[in-house]
Amino acid sequence: MPAPERIPAGSVTVQDPVELLTRGELTVRGRIREASNAVLYCTVAYEGREAACVYKPVAGERPLWDFPDGTLAQREVAAYEVSLATGWDLVPPTVLRQGPHGEGMCQLWIEDSGDAELLALVDGEEAGEGWKAVGLAQVDEERTALLVHADDVRLRRLAVLDAVINNSDRKGGHLLAADGRLYGIDHGVTFHAENKLRTLLWGWAGEPLTDEAVEVLRSLRDGLKEGAALAERLGGLITGAETEALRARVAALLESGRHPEPSGDWPAIPWPPV
Repeated sequence: MPAPERIPAGSVTVQDPVELLTRGELTVRGRIREASNAVLYCTVAYEGREAACVYKPVAGERPLWDFPDGTLAQREVAAYEVSLATGWDLVPPTVLRQGPHGEGMCQLWIEDSGDAELLALVDGEEAGEGWKAVGLAQVDEERTALLVHADDVRLRRLAVLDAVINNSDRKGGHLLAADGRLYGIDHGVTFHAENKLRTLLWGWAGEPLTDEAVEVLRSLRDGLKEGAALAERLGGLITGAETEALRARVAALLESGRHPEPSGDWPAIPWPPV
């Protein structure tokens, strides 16, 4: 029997990994112990193809005070659907399926190349060329430094996506680079009906949105209308109130024409930041 065809993460078309993740045989290889919820490293194989993936069973979710209803897996899939609709493909292919431990989220594994410098701490009050300032960070008892992120078009797109999906946990460790592309992962705490945006990507706060972002937001607005394909897909993943809040966030971004700023009603940066 020939060896299964390995699918390199980050270099496949959308159609291939979605079918593989949905229909393939899921085999658990280990557990990622650093995660707060059950996160299982797996392989998935289908018709001679195989890829690594992450499987997060609903049964392994720990209830959160503001996300208490065991829907983190569905929110991860919803984030993928919105990312796909933007055309930016910033979230790895993600599906909801049955697995060895029941229903859960299954996402293509992205191996971080480690060659993209996206975050840094710098001395002084200026971010420097090619960087955007986030804020001061306490390095130790005697030293503070300026937290900065790269002035990168891919990060800027992700900042828009996070504002749309109301991501309350955009940490540095949730950014992966592979084959020249940038991915965001871990979207279980998104789509809340209340404003909960917490992110390290505040560097563009208050700045005008790019023309590209405005066009994407207009397309999302159309896709979220009642009866539209995206709205129908999201209807099985998040609540009606959350869908209405999603529409309102898209409308607000289009009305302001600017990247959002911290509201002051919610911690602006997640902890720990990395």
